[in-house]
Amino acid sequence: MPDSSIILQLVARKGMVSQEQIVAVEEGLDRKSDDTLFEALVRKGFLERKLVFKALAEEFSMRFVDLDAMDLPKEPSEYLEETLARQFRAFPLEIENGSLQVAISDPLEVESIDSLSHMLKAPIEPVLADGKQIERAINERYYRRNGEDSEGGGNAEIEEADVQLRDETVGTGQDSLDESDAPIIRLVQVIIAEAIRKQASDIHFEPLERRFRVRLRVDGELQEMSSPPSKSLQLPVISRIKVMGRLSIAEKRLPQDGRIQVRVEGVDYDLRVSSLPTAYGESIVMRILDKTGLMKGLPELGFLSDDQEDFEKLITLPDGILLVTGPTGSGKTTTLYSCLNFVNKPDRKIITVEDPIEYQMPGINQVPVRKRIGMTFSAALKAMLRQAPNIIMVGEIRDKETAEIAINASLTGHMVFSTLHTNDAPSAVTRLVDIGVKPYLVATSLRASMAQRLVRRICPDCSRPHEPTRRELAAIGLTREAFGEARFMKGVGCPRCHNRGVKGRFGIFEIFEVNDEIEKLIYSGGTSAQMRSVAKELGMRTMREDGVRKVLAGLTSVEEILSVTVDEPTAST
Repeated sequence: MPDSSIILQLVARKGMVSQEQIVAVEEGLDRKSDDTLFEALVRKGFLERKLVFKALAEEFSMRFVDLDAMDLPKEPSEYLEETLARQFRAFPLEIENGSLQVAISDPLEVESIDSLSHMLKAPIEPVLADGKQIERAINERYYRRNGEDSEGGGNAEIEEADVQLRDETVGTGQDSLDESDAPIIRLVQVIIAEAIRKQASDIHFEPLERRFRVRLRVDGELQEMSSPPSKSLQLPVISRIKVMGRLSIAEKRLPQDGRIQVRVEGVDYDLRVSSLPTAYGESIVMRILDKTGLMKGLPELGFLSDDQEDFEKLITLPDGILLVTGPTGSGKTTTLYSCLNFVNKPDRKIITVEDPIEYQMPGINQVPVRKRIGMTFSAALKAMLRQAPNIIMVGEIRDKETAEIAINASLTGHMVFSTLHTNDAPSAVTRLVDIGVKPYLVATSLRASMAQRLVRRICPDCSRPHEPTRRELAAIGLTREAFGEARFMKGVGCPRCHNRGVKGRFGIFEIFEVNDEIEKLIYSGGTSAQMRSVAKELGMRTMREDGVRKVLAGLTSVEEILSVTVDEPTAST
């Protein structure tokens, strides 16, 4: 909102209000109130707000917009995060001719617009709007301060669920917070809502020597929030999170795990909370589990049509073991849940054993591991077999006992899904043998293993044709003649992807099927390198080769494939 004196000079010069009216209202103005002379003139009916801001826009050669008469973006945080919107008292509208239109109420705030443009790394075109309309739009379209639904329909709602889903969590000894904690509660809620709007997978609260840093992991990359809390807020913020996660606020020496359930814009999310004592205080990481990810189909995971067809055949087999392999954070759990969603039919009984249960799925019996009372993976598996399931999902095979029970289950007519931590698909065989499973059991039970990695998707809104260099082509084993008319793409950056050129992630895969030749190799104690060589001769496509196909399809970049796959000199399409 511009200074009241500037507005009064303008409206007086344009004859919108008389000097007598100004003097009369000024004399009756309560000096103790925060009301300005301009607001008092509007309240008395001497001025109309819309006409005043139109005149201001004309005076400063700006475009005027009436926010109340416009269809505002339902997801303004895709263009401008809430902390910046409130800091600059600005509301994003739309992208036009490559510039983000932002509504402001003070035409003299040129430096602020330049600062905002610099922070977003994108050109901004300011338009003028009523300051009260901007404030209302921010409150309605971003998370509302009172946490209730608004008529605008774009607000976020966060509800703390009074549940405890982990036996390991300890009572807080604190039932509620007093009014002085309201700003801290609000701060934590805004951070969570902002992370969810940005589709972050993790929120990191990190105590450093001189400051308290908050970072979000978006598409696999950590990004520091624009206005992280000061060091003085470290203890109250961490205490608030521990209260929400049902952790002990008195215990600061040992790691703790907990869980929080929130609702944002009508969608339920689970947050897995981990605290770890460090030199400068407790580090908190909140992993965001988006329940909408359960409904992902196989194409959304990143499968191309031929791999999808092969994979669907594997997951609908009547018995055997299917393993999904890869490092932590490679999307194994999401793939397993998508498999369960695909095979979840009324005529099938599905039981899972997980540590912890990450997503709760309708129609499926899910068993949590509780080591403290003896409910381990192996104990749960033994009990599950007496429940006559068709399909079993084991969160992870970690030891010989769990592996042998899972294999015996597959040999007695059950289909078993699970995960292993290996770098490629053939290594799943040698990993099982290494933990003590007999090779002949592996050979007869394992139907396939699939390794995967996540790569960032080129932003569809700003993707442009890209001519690769010879060095890039050589790095993935291609020549210019090899890819023919295929077009490489690259994101140039836009406000929707926060000028990164990428938005979202998908998988690249390596499907290793066990056939007669592979079985013989397993029986004879063949190495993973030998099995890999035979599988490639029989048509197995490596992760590097699958990645190259998706580069040629314009879905991702050469750099992404090189960053997550090992060198495959013979890779080709």
